[in-house]
Amino acid sequence: MDHQPQRIALGSTDVTISPLGIGAWAWGDRFTWDYSRGYADADVRAAFEASLAAGVNFFDTAEVYGFGRSERLLGQFVRAAGQPVVIATKFAPAPWRLWRGSLLRALRGSLRRLGVPRADLYQIHWPAQVSIETWMEALADAVEAGLTRAVGVSNYDLSQMQRAQAALARRGVTLASNQVEYSLLHRGPERNGVMVACREMGVTLIAYSPLAMGMLTGKYTPDNPPPTRRGRMWSRQRLARIQPLIALLRQIGEKHGGKTPAQVALNWTICKGAVPIPGAKNAQQAQENVGALGWSLTADEVAVLDEVSDRVRQR
Repeated sequence: MDHQPQRIALGSTDVTISPLGIGAWAWGDRFTWDYSRGYADADVRAAFEASLAAGVNFFDTAEVYGFGRSERLLGQFVRAAGQPVVIATKFAPAPWRLWRGSLLRALRGSLRRLGVPRADLYQIHWPAQVSIETWMEALADAVEAGLTRAVGVSNYDLSQMQRAQAALARRGVTLASNQVEYSLLHRGPERNGVMVACREMGVTLIAYSPLAMGMLTGKYTPDNPPPTRRGRMWSRQRLARIQPLIALLRQIGEKHGGKTPAQVALNWTICKGAVPIPGAKNAQQAQENVGALGWSLTADEVAVLDEVSDRVRQR
């Protein structure tokens, strides 16, 4: 890229982020991503450095990623870089965490692993049996304690997000974001009211798995399925079904100077008003991600992608 990407506000807060971030789920995770087989610490460090050099300043992790290893790695990279970085992490509302105070303890643990005095965005990772209001009170406590600049939720549906916003508002805290799965192959947020509500409420929709765990990159086919757990999630039949969409991504990418299917898929997500956080296991993937910035699909291209996506996707 010839220039650094613009910054956008995270919700209605004073935190500003790049319009595309990096999701650090794969940094240290062996169960889904086979960490240490084919890539390791040096590779993800290179991914971080390449992202930062290209102007990406938003990095999303969680205490459960790699059982804390993702947070530790990100913290190491940030300290070595010596540049301002927006760090988002998440609280896991596990069944044994029943009390409001457990969130502050977990946040302090995340901050120790990250090596920072406060997070920029702290999120509830998923809805749980403990009431939404209890966790929102805890998030407001975290803001008041100076342990995070902004708070958000993840995997919340429309009514859960509305309850979260109302509970935070009673404490004078704004809901900055809702992080949900969103891609050309998972367009639920468009249909369940979450995307419209985010727009109306001034909440940033952060899109995780914007490349459908690599399926929209074009590198996987029925004869070349993804490895390990992802391969079991994507049958040959499912991979065959999405090939017309992959072909369209390639065709549109050629019209924009040779953009890859992944770059077109990420740009589509941005055109829809979301902030995608694709993963990056090495510098090459990070540089490809950033190639989604600095240009835009036309309205007609977005429409035809929507149409073909409707035909091939399952959700």
